[in-house]
This record gives sequence, C-alpha cells and structure tokens, in this order.
Amino acid sequence: MILLVDKPKGITSFDVIRILRKKIESKKMGHAGTLDPMATGLMIIATDADTKKLSEFLGLPKSYEAEITLGVRTDTSDMEGKVVEEKTIPTDVNEGVVGAVLSSMVGDINLPVSLYSALKRGGKPLYEYAREGKEIEAPVRTMRVDSVIFTSFDGVRIHATFAVGSGTYIRSLAEEVGKRLNTVATLSALRRISVGDFKIEDAMSLT
Repeated sequence: MILLVDKPKGITSFDVIRILRKKIESKKMGHAGTLDPMATGLMIIATDADTKKLSEFLGLPKSYEAEITLGVRTDTSDMEGKVVEEKTIPTDVNEGVVGAVLSSMVGDINLPVSLYSALKRGGKPLYEYAREGKEIEAPVRTMRVDSVIFTSFDGVRIHATFAVGSGTYIRSLAEEVGKRLNTVATLSALRRISVGDFKIEDAMSLT
C-alpha cells in the first residue's frame, strides 16, 4: 500500500511511521524522503511489499513553499538552530530586487550542504558530526532549481515556492538568497507540496 501523509510540524519523519503503525497493521513500513521536524507537508509512505517501490520515489523532483527570514543566520540554516550571525538588510532590498534574485537562481547551482543535514559522509549523517562538535568541511554539491514563484516580501520575510530536483536543500537555497541580497538569511518555515505527480491535496492527516 502507498500512503500520502501530511506531516505536521514538530515531529520527525520516523514519528510519522510510528504513529501510522498504531493505525495500520503492517509487517514493514518506510518512507521516501525525510522531512525535518520544523517542516510540514507531503510524505510518501509504503507498507509491506510496496516498500520496494520507495527507491523509485527518492529521485523525483519536489516542490516546497518556503519562508526565508533575512538578517539572521543560524548554525543549522533554519530556526531550530543557534543564531551565529546577524546582519543589516540593505535599504534597497525591495520586492523587485527580491524577485530578480529569486529568478536568477533557476538552473544548476553549486552550494554547500548544511552540516545539520542527513547527507552521509563515511557512512554517518553530517548532523551527527555537527552535534558531536566535530569540525568538518561542508560538502558542496550541484543543486537544481527548476522554477521559483515569488509570493511576497514584507521587508524581512520572503515567501516563495521552489520546484527543485532531487538532492536540493532548501536551507542551502535560503542562505544563498541572503548572500545575493548582501545580507544573511535562514529558512524559517518549509512545506513540501509535491513529489513528482504526488500532491499534498491528496494527502491524509495524521490526526
């Protein structure tokens, strides 16, 4: 069985599996693509024999609604982390400038991956090194942005929808937006709304 679930904020992707196991009798259950606790939105869950299909979903393009807060940078690149830098937002940053910067990001971009991501090095997720206080160089990878829809800018927070290729980290894009606007930035909210042809509108609630 393939299930589409709308993950709420504040729980891990494994928590979603744990909750579903109490509702659905299944010998085996897994998901295609982790969402951080701060993130909400679409998760693809498979049970029993259908767990073999999960690898097919991992490489699918994804779409996210994101809120990016300018003027602050954290060690995790999102609001769950510790503030490590604050910087003034230039007075000339307006909707037109923000829209132009977002448009300029469409295509392939080489960006560092957050050290608090689940990307593995030496068989170990980067976030484990970070939590242990071990200093390692952030790996740089090519990320693909297929399109950006700019929604709003209130002078501090940017709202936009990113359609991206597999392996693209929205936290990395958020920090890059800050750099291109001559300030710093962090991801303050994230919602996954599609994975391939799977849509959030078709997802079930956990409650």
